[in-house]
Amino acid sequence: MPETLDDATLIGRSVGDPESFAALFDRHADEIHRYAARRLGGELADDVTGEVFLVAFRGRARYDGAWPDARPWLYGIATKVVAQHRRAERRRTAAMARVSTERPGTFDERSADRVTAEQLQPRLARALTRLSAAERDLLLLLAWADLTYEEAALALGVPVGTVRSRLHRLRVKVRRALGGTDPFAEEPQHG
Repeated sequence: MPETLDDATLIGRSVGDPESFAALFDRHADEIHRYAARRLGGELADDVTGEVFLVAFRGRARYDGAWPDARPWLYGIATKVVAQHRRAERRRTAAMARVSTERPGTFDERSADRVTAEQLQPRLARALTRLSAAERDLLLLLAWADLTYEEAALALGVPVGTVRSRLHRLRVKVRRALGGTDPFAEEPQHG
């Protein structure tokens, strides 16, 4: 029966029946784990995922039941937990920026797409380190979690207009860092 209930109903039910919260974990843990792994690396993803759901469980009585999908709420918690681990993220991103793009390989590895991606990786990593924490969080929620502008606003606890203005600023910064290349040229429109 939990499979047919929306997230808000599951969370509300879990206030009186804590074991029913497990259905929410089963529904979203893999997605939150992937987000954490992409942000901080696989070695921290298990810990971050556990921490996200512990925070969610403890705060479940305050969940706004008007939102049937708990993903934005969970991503908001995940973003805050990731912020606690940001120093490790900065070191990892800085290391990616130092990676050489001159790497010999097989014929398949020399395809135009891979060469372009490999050449952009260090510059893109440097550009990401120059973004504010708020801009980086927004970018990764939109790109990796595929949230809409409205969902990202909810996850970050900011108005949708703030999401739009931060996205505009970060596009300018990343475009400038990549020498005029627009990494968002074929981006799907959210919200």
